[in-house]
Amino acid sequence: MTPLLRPLALAVACLAFAHSALAEEPKRPECIAPASPGGGFDLTCKLVQSALLNQKLLEKPMRVTYMPGGVGAVAYNAVVAQRPKDGGTIVAWSSGSLLNLAQGKFGRFDENAVRWLAAVGTSYGAIAVKTDSPYKNLDDLVQALKADPSKVVIGSGGTVGSQDWMQTALLAKAAGINPKDLRYVALEGGGEIVTSLMGGHIQVGSTDISDSMPHIEAGNMRILAVFSDKRLEEPGMKDIPTAKEQGYDIEWPVVRGFYVGPKVSDEDYAWWKTTFDKMLASSEFATLRDQREMFPFALTGAELDAYVKKQVADYKVLAKEFGLIQ
Repeated sequence: MTPLLRPLALAVACLAFAHSALAEEPKRPECIAPASPGGGFDLTCKLVQSALLNQKLLEKPMRVTYMPGGVGAVAYNAVVAQRPKDGGTIVAWSSGSLLNLAQGKFGRFDENAVRWLAAVGTSYGAIAVKTDSPYKNLDDLVQALKADPSKVVIGSGGTVGSQDWMQTALLAKAAGINPKDLRYVALEGGGEIVTSLMGGHIQVGSTDISDSMPHIEAGNMRILAVFSDKRLEEPGMKDIPTAKEQGYDIEWPVVRGFYVGPKVSDEDYAWWKTTFDKMLASSEFATLRDQREMFPFALTGAELDAYVKKQVADYKVLAKEFGLIQ
């Protein structure tokens, strides 16, 4: 090598080293669950927390923090506006987050405001009641709603237009009931839905099957219907009827995943993407996902970004159909 080329080679080597250093494991990895403890966001963070540590993809345990408010809106705004470059923080999202984005419920920020990182699994919407509820199936509930919708208090994560609201709105529409006549109580995620249901403050919970299984297994809750295309085959779920088989053609998958701030470096983003790709491909992760009553759905990077943008566009059509947006 000529003397003139040595400095150039050294500079290239130093630049490569610098880039590799930027792509190292975050010093303080954090997962934000944008709701109170006990719901689907909490479950999603803890699933990945366990998987990354068990597979030694992180040397330090990833801490889980809670940022409730607006079913994800507070966390979304905080990360975009206050922590846009934080490469050590991932934030949980769900299909409900995308539905809210489609309606402009996250304030001035839309679906283009963050970097979509990974989808790690899916669940399905469900209608839950206490074990001793007089409603034994969807028809029982529908007849009660037709008789007097004001006497049936339905708890949902978020206000009118939320994912949980949409599930019951679709049921009402299929039954010939005006969704605006239903009596809703807006709650902050699956954890509060369960607490309110157990306390008798609501008669029906619009939730998802993953949140509900621990309470079903404990004997405190029953599921009137799950919004999947066919009965789920996992232990404890085989006896849960679908809405479809009860005559209500409704499906509602609940995809769960993570995003990072909009100004997170390409190197940090690439580190997380590579790490998630390794994790999602492993049998260890599949076992942990199954234990949390979630089902396979894995996308990362550009593929996930395209999926998110399409879902938001589809949800905008649905929201217009129900008069939620112009």
